[in-house]
Amino acid sequence: MHVEAAAHLHRTITRIKDSGVRAGVALNPATPPSVLEEVLPELDLVLVMSVNPGFSGQQFIKASTYKVERVRRMLNMIGSRADLEVDGGVNASNAAALVESGANVLVAASAVFNPHASIAANLHRLREAGAG
Repeated sequence: MHVEAAAHLHRTITRIKDSGVRAGVALNPATPPSVLEEVLPELDLVLVMSVNPGFSGQQFIKASTYKVERVRRMLNMIGSRADLEVDGGVNASNAAALVESGANVLVAASAVFNPHASIAANLHRLREAGAG
């Protein structure tokens, strides 16, 4: 994020929305949900990164499930309909728990695009796990 955007998150979100576009904020693994308190009513999307951004195939950070629960509670408390997305290490073994924790958008790359099975078979595994 640009330095000005980080320092002026509310202003940045307002500019995005004034352009007629949905606005979202990504939380890196070490960023607490509390940083969203003042801007949450303005958001259309909160993305919880469950790995450190930059490299595909990383291990899912288990504490991310708790972070998803906390963000979902925050959204529910204000009656927000914002999407709650999780990206990083999402697979058939954690997808259902993430959905149960409140995520409604899951990003799965390595779990879908890998040499172990076809894309269709991998998607089927995710759906069977309760993610779709």
